[in-house]
Amino acid sequence: MRKQFTVAALAAAFVIALLPSVALGAPTWAPASSASVHPGVQTFTDGGQCTANFVFYDGAGNEYIGQAAHCSGTDGNTATDGCSSGSLPTGTPVEVTGASQPGTMVYNSWLTMQQLGETNPDTCAYNDLALVKLDPADYGKVNPSVPFWGGPSGVGTAATGDNVYTYGNSELRGGVTALSPKQGKVIGIDGNGWSYNVYTATPGIPGDSGSAFLNASGQALGVLSTVQLAPLAGSNGVGDVGRELAYAQAHSGISGLTLADGTEPFNPNAMGVKLP
Repeated sequence: MRKQFTVAALAAAFVIALLPSVALGAPTWAPASSASVHPGVQTFTDGGQCTANFVFYDGAGNEYIGQAAHCSGTDGNTATDGCSSGSLPTGTPVEVTGASQPGTMVYNSWLTMQQLGETNPDTCAYNDLALVKLDPADYGKVNPSVPFWGGPSGVGTAATGDNVYTYGNSELRGGVTALSPKQGKVIGIDGNGWSYNVYTATPGIPGDSGSAFLNASGQALGVLSTVQLAPLAGSNGVGDVGRELAYAQAHSGISGLTLADGTEPFNPNAMGVKLP
């Protein structure tokens, strides 16, 4: 009897070994109305406050929230070249508003570029994405929808003159959420497509760094990176998240890394003002 069981067990293990590995699909998200962890929440890295952009997941079912790589920078606000600027190491804890446990920074584009010896000047200047792995205790609190606007629905790009939509959450606004949603336009493109110059009626300010931008179709467009002086004072530099994500997929070691679609439909008229 024991011998028969052993043979059967070995046979079953052999069959399982032959089956192709199957990646898990998107997680089951908390309802947008009650989720406490979502794009637009504040993150705190060694005391520095930023705004989370998009939610991500991987093939093993782990969940992440994005912030700008420079949110863990150690060389001051004027250090923007990711191939030479310092950063706290991966493994650094990050407090995520709405989460019961700190997350962990497991990917930082600046650190990765330095480890790889990246030399492309556009990539060095504009690749500004970090991933914070959330604690499994908080998975049931996560929803990937951008507050106020809804979406994203996939990842896309934009052209000069296109409308854009964002949600910043700087602590300098004192918790006045009515000032968080903004809409504006792309006024130029830099870095051979790596960065968009965008202008909104009220520009992103310190603390908004890392926040998500959507294009006119509600696709994930970019990550707020810098305050610009040109081509228009008060405009913002927004890194192309499609390129940043592709870099992370190629070099982070996170299998099946995916930017999560929102559960709420994109509504470009949510503010009641339709841009031309």
